[in-house]
Amino acid sequence: MRTFSLLKGQPVFASNTGAKIAEVTDLCITNEGVVKGLLVKKGVFFKQAYFLDIKDVASFGGDGVIIENDNFLERLKTNPEYTLHHQHSLNGKMLLSKSGESLGLLEDVYFHEELGTIIGYEITDGFFSDITEGKQIVKSDKPPAIGKDAIIVDVNHT
Repeated sequence: MRTFSLLKGQPVFASNTGAKIAEVTDLCITNEGVVKGLLVKKGVFFKQAYFLDIKDVASFGGDGVIIENDNFLERLKTNPEYTLHHQHSLNGKMLLSKSGESLGLLEDVYFHEELGTIIGYEITDGFFSDITEGKQIVKSDKPPAIGKDAIIVDVNHT
């Protein structure tokens, strides 16, 4: 399990050459709330956006993402359904429970790297609340309902 904030900015390496070929910039998330892949930037001066399917990642390490070779990177032709920070961003969107309770604003997601399943949401009530109360994590094992105005989750009560 990993949060996107730990993954953002990590280099992507090709295991066949050992070369750094890209850098992770965002998550590509489906309407069903599944992490389908990574949005990566490749290039030196004019960085191009590429899609890396999560199934093509050999391993997620603490210091980088490993793929077999750079043929797994697909030039981004269409915008992802949702991302965490770029176009169609989920960051800062209101998170509501199925019972209609406001949980806070989405700041990060916890997901299984191998499956792409989002299992938790890091939420914020604002800067001062984060300092005094700390970050809050909402766990859910069911897909969210992602809408224009809010994300509705079935909250695990533990």
